[in-house]
Amino acid sequence: MSNLIAIVGRPNVGKSALFNRIVGKRIAIVHDLPGVTRDRLTAEAEWRGHTFTLVDTGGIGLLRGEKSNDVIVKAAVEQVGLAIDAANVIIVVVNVQEGIVPLDREVAQRLRESGKPVLIAVNKVDTFEAEKGADEFVALGFQRIFPVSAIHGLGIERLLNAATDLLPPPSLEVAVPGSESESLEPATPKAEPLKLAIVGRPNVGKSSIINTLTNSKRVIVSPIPGTTRDSIDVPFEVDSEGGREKYILIDTAGMRKARRVDDTVEFFSVQRAQDSIARSDITVLVIDAEVGITEQDKKIADTIVEQRRACIVVINKWDLFTADIQKAREEEIENRNAKKRTEGQAKPLTTLGEFGQWVQDKLFFLDYAPVIFTSAKSGFHLDRLLEAVRYVAAQLQQKVPTAILNRTLHDAVEHRQPVSTQGHRLKFYYATQVRQAPPTFLLFVNNDELMSDQYKKYLAGEMRTAFGYEGCPIILVPKPRTKTIEPKRKFKQADSKTGKRQFVRSEGKSTNRAGERDGSRPPRKSGGKPTGKPPVKFFPRRKKHSGARGSNRAKGRRL
Repeated sequence: MSNLIAIVGRPNVGKSALFNRIVGKRIAIVHDLPGVTRDRLTAEAEWRGHTFTLVDTGGIGLLRGEKSNDVIVKAAVEQVGLAIDAANVIIVVVNVQEGIVPLDREVAQRLRESGKPVLIAVNKVDTFEAEKGADEFVALGFQRIFPVSAIHGLGIERLLNAATDLLPPPSLEVAVPGSESESLEPATPKAEPLKLAIVGRPNVGKSSIINTLTNSKRVIVSPIPGTTRDSIDVPFEVDSEGGREKYILIDTAGMRKARRVDDTVEFFSVQRAQDSIARSDITVLVIDAEVGITEQDKKIADTIVEQRRACIVVINKWDLFTADIQKAREEEIENRNAKKRTEGQAKPLTTLGEFGQWVQDKLFFLDYAPVIFTSAKSGFHLDRLLEAVRYVAAQLQQKVPTAILNRTLHDAVEHRQPVSTQGHRLKFYYATQVRQAPPTFLLFVNNDELMSDQYKKYLAGEMRTAFGYEGCPIILVPKPRTKTIEPKRKFKQADSKTGKRQFVRSEGKSTNRAGERDGSRPPRKSGGKPTGKPPVKFFPRRKKHSGARGSNRAKGRRL
């Protein structure tokens, strides 16, 4: 990771606020409580043509030689050490309102030993009087002092100018004439890495899966629920037969029930986790095999369905039940060989296929997601998880030919019509795919009200049978077909005076339901008298001549 700038310091001096200010987004959680940030947060940033990676770290809350029984505090200090070793430039954040404290001297001593270029950012300088106190921090042994205010954005420009000047210059590749680098073909845009959000309840093994996949201690893992607070993006690359694949693993905080969230830090952690689901390409739902599928697991799965994200269900900690399942499998084989009668007894689940079907029955609204049984501790079936990710990603990029799509939907509609209380029949005209991720299809029908949620699920099932789309939600958007021919009679609202509904003929003459033209007779009151308008004269019909019956001459004589 080149051009890396790390932000370090003691707890609660404004490191996360400065991180958000430089990046321009609210990525890190900012709170008055010390020790909110624990893991390393990374984000790509740019300043006046210089691109770099900015790292936010937890506070160094231990003096040299001091021991702590808190596992999270010790792990946070280790994460800071990793960030210092990988950084090109280090920004130390101090608090002008509190002055120099022993922990500030401890941080300065560690940075002097690293030999990296160091900048002192004196934070919370909100007034001109407070700026005078910035000179005190020269005693830490560093000459580059920058008064800043992360909340108000004061002094950030000078700080970034100095930090980017200390970064190594970007490598310039000179194209040699006749070489492969010089080509007339336009450069193809680089494919964006696939984003995988790892979500689930607290303490189900989300961070352990990321550390096992990356083969490192990238995120803090502890038996304490709620260890992870921020949503952490972890770049990850793996070699496959098709080449080198790039992913971004998003470690999220555990999502508890809303009524159990009792502080603002956890509230923002859950909010970051939900935002991670929305910005991910594929969401990996991790479930604890020891606890089983709970109500909260179903609520998290429902959030994934509402966000219309592709999904993979992972049953973690499967190593705890491997011996028991193997024993039950052997007993079933013995009973089968002995031909014991088992009528009326529930059949035990002894294979992964049977357990997978049981999980899909419990999560019936997410039954299109593949189920993988893994163990982050032993690495069991993590390779299958990566295979499932590749397969679902390929399904997301699938483009269905329009002719085959219309034929499949036409057969499905003819095979089963939707239920209609008024006895209407659905007419399917045409369908086309308008989006690939998630797969979205536009359907032109005669009446979109006939397309209920149950009928959409039926059509989606028929499309999965024909095209696959395992792990992907199928979105069907019905659209009523517009009428291109105007009706011959177009009814209007009832007349306020006559009380009769009017309609317009195609010739443009306004006529009432009785076939009478407007204004032919004056409206009458209840007494039978005219309303005052002059009556219209009518010509009487011509009377027939009364001739002798049977006489041909009388039949043809008329006036």
